[in-house]
Amino acid sequence: MNVTGLARCALALAATVGLAHAAADPERLYETHCLSCHAPNRLGGMGPALLPESLARLKKPDAIQAIADGLPATQMPAFKTLLQPDEIEALAAWLYTPPKLPPTWGARDIAASRIVYPDALDLPAKPVFKADPMNVTLVVEHGDHHITVLDGDIMEPIARFATRFALHGGPKFTPDGRFVYWASRDGWITKYDLWNLRVVAETRVGINTRNVAVSSDGRYVMAANYLPHTLVALDARDLALVKVIPVVDDSGRTSRVSAVYDARPRNSFIAALKDIPEIWEIPYDGRPVYRGLVHDHRLKEALPEPGPLPVRRIVLEDTLDDFFFDQNYDFLLGASRARPKGQVIHLGAGRKIADLDLAGMPHLGSGITWDWRDAEGKIRRVMASPNLKEGLISVIDMKTWKTIKTLPTLGAGFFLRSHENSPYLWADVFFGAGKDTMHVIDKQSLEIVANLKPLPGKTVTHVEFDRYGKYALVSIWEMDGAIVVYDAKTLKEIKRLPMKRPVGKYNVWNKTRLSEGTSH
Repeated sequence: MNVTGLARCALALAATVGLAHAAADPERLYETHCLSCHAPNRLGGMGPALLPESLARLKKPDAIQAIADGLPATQMPAFKTLLQPDEIEALAAWLYTPPKLPPTWGARDIAASRIVYPDALDLPAKPVFKADPMNVTLVVEHGDHHITVLDGDIMEPIARFATRFALHGGPKFTPDGRFVYWASRDGWITKYDLWNLRVVAETRVGINTRNVAVSSDGRYVMAANYLPHTLVALDARDLALVKVIPVVDDSGRTSRVSAVYDARPRNSFIAALKDIPEIWEIPYDGRPVYRGLVHDHRLKEALPEPGPLPVRRIVLEDTLDDFFFDQNYDFLLGASRARPKGQVIHLGAGRKIADLDLAGMPHLGSGITWDWRDAEGKIRRVMASPNLKEGLISVIDMKTWKTIKTLPTLGAGFFLRSHENSPYLWADVFFGAGKDTMHVIDKQSLEIVANLKPLPGKTVTHVEFDRYGKYALVSIWEMDGAIVVYDAKTLKEIKRLPMKRPVGKYNVWNKTRLSEGTSH
């Protein structure tokens, strides 16, 4: 073949490659194959939102596989027979890029999204099952987006039902335990009648939502959003919109909301901001608050904030990614992922009173407290936090705010759990070679007394107890995973219940009675 022939072949090959590349037009592919379920601008509809924020925890290879093979137990079909590999790769890559039009989700969108199931509004106030309704545990199965309801006395499933895609943040219960609320990552809030095993209502509050909280009087549900930068209050009865609270400071800077929780003794919600060094307290008992409460106690304005659910702003030195409360809700303990120290905020005074000496990346949202007897026999209230970056657990005196002990672990972990009736603290490892190990720690000696390996080589995480602290439930976080039930005293395995990538478990009694061994 002469040079001219070679040149012609090269040009033909280049043209073929160019045509193939042009054919892999991700926007066109989305409009053809995805828009009907995932909506214009990728905001989500029947399927979840497909935005960079929504996909932050989904790796691109997993997204490619989901497009090619579909998702089990969902309406997501397989596209490998319709699309070429390069088209699937191009589509997956495009989903991780910001949309041309910045997504918005305001009051009108929220109100229009609400779905109420009239036949579920007036069901009998009596459980349809025989189990103790206060000893029921919900298991969130991320593998196929379901929740399993467990009878906490015999550890057997009562029911299993599908949820919205990718729940985030723990379910929250009304004080009587009948109704439970949860949030999906793409903003759907669901109200579920646990006694009648029925969905009551759903409302979409945002595009990327962190979690929800339920007021202690059962009147309000408050949702924390990453996108848009808002807090959204709903009527707990039917999830009707009550108020959209823009999260903005005096300079006009907006912020994502790290999390929102109910502070029951204070009759208020507490929200931490991701991008502004403030926490917000939002009373729901009708009392007025003054705008602009800052750390030096001076009021910037003399007039109370008008309307329901006013905002009391507490200015900090640094932002908070997660936080928890002491058992009396006098103090908030929080930390930033970027700063290796935590902050102790006195909620009554509205200011920081101490630093916490926390190395690495503490996960204070999973912190717990208990009474510890020191070498002199004095009882001290202590707290402990796992660490997302380093293999350690920090134990801190809650009077002096000094570190009592740094306990080495086999690797970084997500969750700590205990129960007031248990002498042990349970800590997962989750990251690294030790991910198949659950540490059991004596709460008095502060030493590891057992290393449980439910399934060697497989990730184990998150512990929840039954109402009485008799059983400890551990998740094997795999698609063919399980809940492993242990005798919390002898540490002997009782049974295994197959589950699809189970993660969080939430016992009604522990959550509504504020067990000291669990996050609230």
